[in-house]
Amino acid sequence: MQDWIPLSIPTLQGNEWQYIKDCLDTGWVSSVGSYVKRFEEVIQDYTGSQYAIATMNGTAALHIALQLAGVKAGDLVILPTLTFVATANAVRYMNAVPIFIDADPDTWQLDQDLLFSYLEENTVVTEQGCFLKANGQRISAIVPVHVLGHLGHVDDLCSIADRFQIPIVEDSTEALGSRFRGKHAGTFGLVGTLSFNGNKLITTGGGGMILTDSHELAAKAKHLTTQAKADPVEYFHDEIGYNYRLVNVLAALGVAQMEQVDHFLARHQAIFSTYLRELGSLEGLSWQKITAGSSPNHWLTTVRFPQAEALLAYLHDHKIQARRFWVPMHRLPMFSTDHFIQSNHIADQVYENAISLPSSSHLSPEEQDYVIKTIKRFYGKA
Repeated sequence: MQDWIPLSIPTLQGNEWQYIKDCLDTGWVSSVGSYVKRFEEVIQDYTGSQYAIATMNGTAALHIALQLAGVKAGDLVILPTLTFVATANAVRYMNAVPIFIDADPDTWQLDQDLLFSYLEENTVVTEQGCFLKANGQRISAIVPVHVLGHLGHVDDLCSIADRFQIPIVEDSTEALGSRFRGKHAGTFGLVGTLSFNGNKLITTGGGGMILTDSHELAAKAKHLTTQAKADPVEYFHDEIGYNYRLVNVLAALGVAQMEQVDHFLARHQAIFSTYLRELGSLEGLSWQKITAGSSPNHWLTTVRFPQAEALLAYLHDHKIQARRFWVPMHRLPMFSTDHFIQSNHIADQVYENAISLPSSSHLSPEEQDYVIKTIKRFYGKA
C-alpha cells in the first residue's frame, strides 16, 4: 500500500495521454477544438440530454443555469442547506437570495415534505409565477442537489415544482451515472449541471456541463459562456458574457475518461457494497438510504458514525484519508441570516457525524480491507 490511502483521486489509465498529446501536437489547446464538441456529444449520448454545453467547472455551469432559468436580482431560490458551498454561491452570483431547506432524515436530500409545506403555507401562485405572501418576493428556481450521487423522489419534486410554477435547476454535479427509473440525473428539470472536478466519477481536472432539452436555452448557454460574442468576425458583444467555456485539452481528458465510465461506475458500486457488507452490522452506523427506483453512482461512500470526530482522527493516525461532511449552508457566516426552513435540524446531525470513506475507483481490495479493519478496531470489533 502507498503511504496514505486517498479519499477520492482520479484513475488515468486510458487514452488520456494520447488525446492530450494530440491537442499539444496540433496546437488546439484553448476553448476551440474538436475535443470540446466530442466531449459534449459523449455526455449527450450518455445522459440522454438533447444538448450539453461544456464549461470550465461545475460552479460556472450552475451560474449560467440559473440565468437560463430566469433568476433575477432580488429573487428567492430554494436549495438544500446540506450541499457544497458552490450551489449557494451561484445563487449569490445572481444577487438572488437562498431559501435553505433541511435534509430528509433517510436520503439526506432536500426534504420534499418540508418544501411542500413551506410553499403551501407561505406562497401564492399567479400567472407571473410563485410569490411569498409576506412581501411579494418571487421564487424563481428550485435547485435540488443530488447529494453524493443519490437521488430523492424526483418525480414528486417535479410535481411540486409544476404545482407552484417554479422551474427546476438540477445540481447533479456529483451524479454522473446516477439514474431515477432509468432517466439520468440532470435531465428532469429545465436545466441540469454536471461537474468533472478531480475527485469526481470522471475528471477533466476542472470542468462542468450544462444539460437541457431546449434548443433555445442551449444556444443561450453557449453564447453566454463565450463572452456573449455576437459576430463571428467583429468583437461585438450584445450582453454581459463570461469566459466559461471548457478548453480543448481538458475536454480531451474528458473524452478519454468517458471511455472508461462504465468501469468506474462498477468499481464505485462494488466499493460501496463491500463497505456495506463488512460494516453494516456495526452498532450505531446509519447509511444513506437509496430511494426506490433510483440507481446512485455511489461516488463517495459516506456513513454516519458514532464518535465520528474521534474516528476521523483515528483514521488519519492510520494514514487513511477520510473527511467530514460539508458544513450546512445556514451555519456559514455569509448565509447565516438567510431563510432556513428546518425540521429537527437533520442537516446539522448529518454534518456532525457523517464521514466519507476512501472511494477511488482504483482503491485496491487490500486498501479497502485495511480501512474496514481499522474502523472495526476503533469500535473494538477487530
